[in-house]
Amino acid sequence: MQKKIWNIVLATTVAALFSAMAWPQPKQAGRTLVVDGHAGQAEVIQKDGRAYVDLQSLMEITNGSLSSRGNRIVLSLPTSKVSHPAAESPEDSTPHPLPDNGLSRDFMKAGIEEFATMREWASTLAYAIQNNYHVTDEWAANYREKAAHNLRLAASVASTDADRSALQLLTNEFEAVRAWSDKLVEARKSMDTAKYTMSADALRNEPQSQKILTCGRFLATMLGSSSFQDDPSCH
Repeated sequence: MQKKIWNIVLATTVAALFSAMAWPQPKQAGRTLVVDGHAGQAEVIQKDGRAYVDLQSLMEITNGSLSSRGNRIVLSLPTSKVSHPAAESPEDSTPHPLPDNGLSRDFMKAGIEEFATMREWASTLAYAIQNNYHVTDEWAANYREKAAHNLRLAASVASTDADRSALQLLTNEFEAVRAWSDKLVEARKSMDTAKYTMSADALRNEPQSQKILTCGRFLATMLGSSSFQDDPSCH
C-alpha cells in the first residue's frame, strides 16, 4: 500500500472550530470518530448538517504528521510495514522554502490547538451563562490555564517573523477572551446575568462578544491560508 496523503483544506477545518463559538448551542448526544486499525477516538462536531473533526486529534489517532505545501495542509499517514511505497515525485521530495509571511508547520499545529482551546473555553462559558448554570472562578480558571498553557506552547515553537506576528494576534485574542470570561464570572456572582437568559442573541450581540467572534473568524482565515495577515479586530 502506498503512503496515503490527504490534502486537507485547513480553512474549512479551523473555521468549523470557531463557528461553534457562535454561542451557545444545545448539547447533543456525543458522537466520536474512530479509525479502523487505530486506537483512540476524536469528538465529532455537527454543524449545518456536516460533521467536522479536529485535525490535531485525527493526526494523533493515525500517528500521522502535518506539513505545509503552498496553500495546502497535508496530513501524511504512516506507510504500511508490509507495503512497498512508491517513490516520491521530485516535487514532493524537494523542500519548499516558506514565503516571507509563511507560517511554519510546528507553529500552525500549536496555533490550531490554542485556537480550539479558546473556542472551547468561550462556547462552554457562554452556554453556562445563558442557561443560568452556576459558574465559579475555579471553574473558569481550568479553561483559562489550559488556554494559557497552549499559548505558551505556540510561543515556544514560533520560529519565523510571521509566526511571531501571528502569535501576537493569538495572544490578543486570549487576553480578550480572558477579560470577557472574568466579566461574566463576576456578573454571575452578583446575579447580573438574567438578561442573557431572556434572549439567544443577548450575549452574542454585545460589543465585547462580537469583537472576539470577529477576530476568531479572521484567525480561522489566516491559519487556513498558512500565511500571516493582520486585522484590526484582533487589536
